[in-house]
Amino acid sequence: MPKDSSIQKILIIGSGPIIIGQAAEFDYSGTQGCLALKEEGYDVVLVNHNPATIMTDTAYADTVYCEPLTVKTLTAIIEKERPQGLVASLGGQTALNLAVGLHEKGVLEKYGVKLLGTSVDSIQKGEDREKFRSLMEALGHPTAESSIVHDLEEALDFSKEIALPIIVRPAYTLGGRGGGIASCMEEYKKLVLSGLKASPIHQVLVEKSIAGFKEIEYEVMRDSKGNCISVCNMENFDPVGVHTGDSIVVAPSQTLTDREFHMLRTAAFDIVSSLEVVGGCNIQFALDPNSNQYYVIEVNPRVSRSSALASKATGYPIAKVAVKIAVGYTLDEIINPLTRTTYASFEPALDYVVVKFPRWPFDKFPEANRILGTKMKATGEVMAIERSLEAAFQKALQSLDLSLESLYGGMSDLTLEELEKKVVTPTDSRFFELMELLRGGRSIDSLHEMTGIDKLFLSVMNNLVDMEHKLRGSFSAELLKEAKELRFEDSAIAGLTGMAEASIVDLRTEEGIVPVFKMVDTCAGEFEAITNYAYSTYYGTNEIESLPGEKKVLIIGAGPIRIGQGVEFDYSAVKAIKRLKEHGYTTIMVNNNPETVSTDYETADRLYFEPITKEAVLAIIKHERIDTVLVQFGGQTALNLAGMLEGEGITLLGTSSDIIDRVEDRERFYQLLDGCMIPRVKGDICHSKEEAMHVAGTLAFPLLCRPSYVIGGKGMVKVKSLEEMQCFIQTADEEYFPILVDEFKEGREVEIDLVGDGEDVYVPGVMEHIERAGVHSGDSMSIFPSESLSGEIKETIEEYARKIVSALQYKGIMNIQFLLQNQNVYVLEVNPRASRTVPIVSKILGFPLIDMATDLMCGERLTIDAFDPPSEIKGVGVKYPVFSSHALPEIDQILGANMKSTGEGLCLGETIEEALYKVFEELHAGVEAGGTIYVDCVQAKQYQTAEEASFSEWIKTDHACVYFNDEETDAKKRIAALEAGVTVITEAETLQAFMRSKNAYVQPKPLVHSKSIQGVSRV
Repeated sequence: MPKDSSIQKILIIGSGPIIIGQAAEFDYSGTQGCLALKEEGYDVVLVNHNPATIMTDTAYADTVYCEPLTVKTLTAIIEKERPQGLVASLGGQTALNLAVGLHEKGVLEKYGVKLLGTSVDSIQKGEDREKFRSLMEALGHPTAESSIVHDLEEALDFSKEIALPIIVRPAYTLGGRGGGIASCMEEYKKLVLSGLKASPIHQVLVEKSIAGFKEIEYEVMRDSKGNCISVCNMENFDPVGVHTGDSIVVAPSQTLTDREFHMLRTAAFDIVSSLEVVGGCNIQFALDPNSNQYYVIEVNPRVSRSSALASKATGYPIAKVAVKIAVGYTLDEIINPLTRTTYASFEPALDYVVVKFPRWPFDKFPEANRILGTKMKATGEVMAIERSLEAAFQKALQSLDLSLESLYGGMSDLTLEELEKKVVTPTDSRFFELMELLRGGRSIDSLHEMTGIDKLFLSVMNNLVDMEHKLRGSFSAELLKEAKELRFEDSAIAGLTGMAEASIVDLRTEEGIVPVFKMVDTCAGEFEAITNYAYSTYYGTNEIESLPGEKKVLIIGAGPIRIGQGVEFDYSAVKAIKRLKEHGYTTIMVNNNPETVSTDYETADRLYFEPITKEAVLAIIKHERIDTVLVQFGGQTALNLAGMLEGEGITLLGTSSDIIDRVEDRERFYQLLDGCMIPRVKGDICHSKEEAMHVAGTLAFPLLCRPSYVIGGKGMVKVKSLEEMQCFIQTADEEYFPILVDEFKEGREVEIDLVGDGEDVYVPGVMEHIERAGVHSGDSMSIFPSESLSGEIKETIEEYARKIVSALQYKGIMNIQFLLQNQNVYVLEVNPRASRTVPIVSKILGFPLIDMATDLMCGERLTIDAFDPPSEIKGVGVKYPVFSSHALPEIDQILGANMKSTGEGLCLGETIEEALYKVFEELHAGVEAGGTIYVDCVQAKQYQTAEEASFSEWIKTDHACVYFNDEETDAKKRIAALEAGVTVITEAETLQAFMRSKNAYVQPKPLVHSKSIQGVSRV
């Protein structure tokens, strides 16, 4: 059908910075949406202040605003841009709430903006707990016994009718924010109060707990004519009670009977049709495992985390189809771009099984509450595709970047009795605890009774344990084949058999036990499909040939989103792929993250959804006959494979494993700096506890202790005295060594992202941190370009950068961090890869550094001087960290060497004050509306506006808004403030920046469109 000719320009609202519960899946969905609208000829305006995503690259929308996602800002942008349409279904809960807010304020009506897709009325019926419950009652779809409450008194009245436990679900929140399961009255009161505060409409649903039922999800697509299909149905490994984002998920469902499957599918269609959803929708059900009784848990009338998973699991591009439906197409008019032979009205068919496994941040935060409930805690996830559930579980585990010890016996220090007590409560380690109990001989029936986990899943796990037992016994080629079909990696088989890994590989090769590759085509081979989306298996025969082309390059992705390694690496990988294609390369991507654009089958010439391990990567290289690999854009995960790849005769584009080792290994790094006569902080590498204590005695305290090859400051510890050092060293594991022991110097921290051609460098500008040195760069606010540095310091920074690049003969992109003390410049760290700041710098400049770096890795040379072109930049950008304290309020937010933020935002302004105002806009709005500031610091007491004498009095008030406390020993107060939903500031410089910006003039400022690359030429 023809488009609505009255709509020419469409505004898309993004989801903002990555937080737990709203992550890179919306970058993927939003990018698909932008591309789909541009494909249809629309003028696309995007508002999203997440600089790390490819979505906010100016190649994907005609105009991009990195502005705060508030009704106030969006109103100003709508007034300026005058779009005729609005898409809010691609930006998670944030975008949905803003669309409702714009409607209620009359903004959409005033400016003639049509909300495309699902209407506001339908959104409210799905999101407003009271309206949703009323609709379900009218339709005859059961919901758990519940009550809508608006204050604690109403909640307490409900608790008198229903026995604990009770589930608390706030309205219009993401990732279960503010909710949970209360098993005692004190916990119930606390959850109700936090839920009311978290809900934008101060409404909470309190319901009888149905924890223990099966949790089933349906991802449904509906068009404006009422055509409806089920794209994918998914089953949670964990029973109801664990947030689906924290549960292992299997697709398609494995334990439903045919009757149950169609009963829930029919219910899903009925609900989506009654809501009049136009586009994608996710429906969650609870199913009694002992009867056909089901309950509707909730509906998300938008694309979601599950939508991204369903898209990658099936190959069906949900977001792209949803956007085309929103502008008037019907399902039977849209060609499926994966098959190019079927229509979007065909329900996907799978001839494989998919397993999603969450990735939690508890390896960085061992002090966190690891119990899983209705509030999501995972930062990311991995996905695995295989022909059996056993094999899919194995591949998912291998994708997590966890040690073999964690996978095979990491719980061995606990007795079986202790494990039985632990496994009753869902935690991030429950899967591994179950494996250990099965190893210890506990029965499937007993574990089912303890956990409620379906016996099928437990039997699949038991099959893996049985294979472990077999491998510890007599070994044969037949057994090896069976183990490989279950996806035991060669290294694991070697560990279980006691044989050398090389011997396992030789036997496998001799016996012809090699992986084959299958296609993901949405139709299980029923129709001819043109697809480039593949996975490996040891079942069946090969379905795909290697790609043609003389120049083939494998780009290794970064794996699951985690603190310290986020979506910024996906941005870099996607940009590099596009540039490599322009250089005539055939591009092949390997990654296992279902949330990202790099795992969109339309990004690279071929996509392999595989673990990023030695065995999996080498199998792809062999199958595709690849001799060049790119590791600079896959974070630490990709760099860690560099030495192995070179050992196999593979060329690393733009770098070498030796170069990486010279800057990652602290001993060699110090030798590099000393050889270049570049000042560094005094310190040394220590290989033992005794050596660490000896070195500490020669240095001035405080000291910073850290291992080499770390992500996000993991494992870094600051010690203030010899006694503290002694205590720390005594408790440190042997695996922690070797460690670097440095003097911890006060000063300012700055950093640069540069591109080098092996001799010379281009430095586009210097990023200056607002907070003191010692705060991890990922957790600091930063100004770019810096306006306070002298020309002399910039020249010194450029000189040191050139020396390092020349000494290493480094080609590509690099990040260097510096410490400034007066006029002294010290090099702190060198990262031989793309960093989290690359997309930020590129977007502020309108100058794509990844394109430039890729040109240099492909043999071109620099013809531009450092700091040259961005003279036309008007204004400044401020990058700021975003912490997921709503999900992990028990984590003290005091800042240091260990990174804690899950994402970052970017705001632009003509002045620093304007950019800072946008950063703190919601806080300023809270203060202007009567919120107060409490300061627990004598030196900053002038900023306090609260009249209450004590913190304990103030925190109970409705006007508690901002709390400042920088004392390391006051963790309990900061945590209490976080649990109360109050913003906590822990650095004096951050507080000063907030106060400095309060009266700034603000106007929306779009990103500069990327200019064509200049400054490089062919050799």
